[in-house]
Amino acid sequence: MMYDIVEPSRRIAKEAIKVWRITSTIVDSIGIIIAGSMLWISYHFDWVHWLKIIFWIAIIILPLFTIWEIFIRPKLLYTYWRYGVDENYVRLQHGIFTRTDVVIPMTKIQYVEANQGPLMRKYNLYSLSVGTLADSHDIPALPKKEAFALRDQISEHAKLKEVE
Repeated sequence: MMYDIVEPSRRIAKEAIKVWRITSTIVDSIGIIIAGSMLWISYHFDWVHWLKIIFWIAIIILPLFTIWEIFIRPKLLYTYWRYGVDENYVRLQHGIFTRTDVVIPMTKIQYVEANQGPLMRKYNLYSLSVGTLADSHDIPALPKKEAFALRDQISEHAKLKEVE
């Protein structure tokens, strides 16, 4: 029997952009502080010259990387993230430069779980993890009501397919 695989059209929550920006700001700030500290230490303890050059390069490159991570990447991730669910498949489509298109048959799904970290909690978002025997696939940043409804829908379809 042949099934049509649903074209993913559902989007993640727009608040994902804020969460990704805050996360990137925290991580990149720590990186810049560490690079700056290492540069200061290299002069204070008179480390070898090539280490100082590496730290200077890091101090120059990290802010450029930070601009990408905070202002550009989150918006692009949100723009290209799609998912779709029907009674036979879960389909995930994402990627900025390299597009990833994952089709997960309901018969292969072993678990579905909703996860929420501290930043996601602030925006009342959940990440849905769909697990198979070989791998786990995430749908990031779904509103609470949608995440739990989707979790229940996938669980029900996967259980029904297992029984058939």
